[in-house]
Amino acid sequence: VQLQASGGGLVQAGGSLRLSCAASGRTFSSYAVGWFRQAPGKEREFVAAINWRGSNTHYADSVKGRFTISRDNAKNAVYLQMNSLKPEDTAVYYCAARRIYSDYITYQYNYWGQGTLVTVSS
Repeated sequence: VQLQASGGGLVQAGGSLRLSCAASGRTFSSYAVGWFRQAPGKEREFVAAINWRGSNTHYADSVKGRFTISRDNAKNAVYLQMNSLKPEDTAVYYCAARRIYSDYITYQYNYWGQGTLVTVSS
C-alpha cells in the first residue's frame, strides 16, 4: 500500500488543522493506521492510532483531548483532526499502516508515507 499524507501548513497557536492520509494500491479497510511526528532534533514519536475498522483509537498523552483520529474506509483515508494547536506540536507528521485485523491497537507498522510539515507559531 502507498500512503500520502497531506494537510500540513502554518497555523497560529490555538488554531486547527486536519491532516489526511490517503492510501492507494490495496484495500485500506484491512489496515491499522498510526500517526507519528518528528520535531527538529528529536526522535520520532507516536501521536495517534486507529484499528482497521475504526472501533478503537489511542492517543499520546500530549495530544489527548485535542487531536482526533478517524477513518473513512470508503475513501481509503484516515484523518487527524488537530485542535488547540501548540507551538510544541510543530513537527513533520507521518502516517503509517499495517495490515492487521484486530480490535487492539498496534504500534508497529510496515508501510510509511512521506511526511507533511505542521508549523505552529506562538
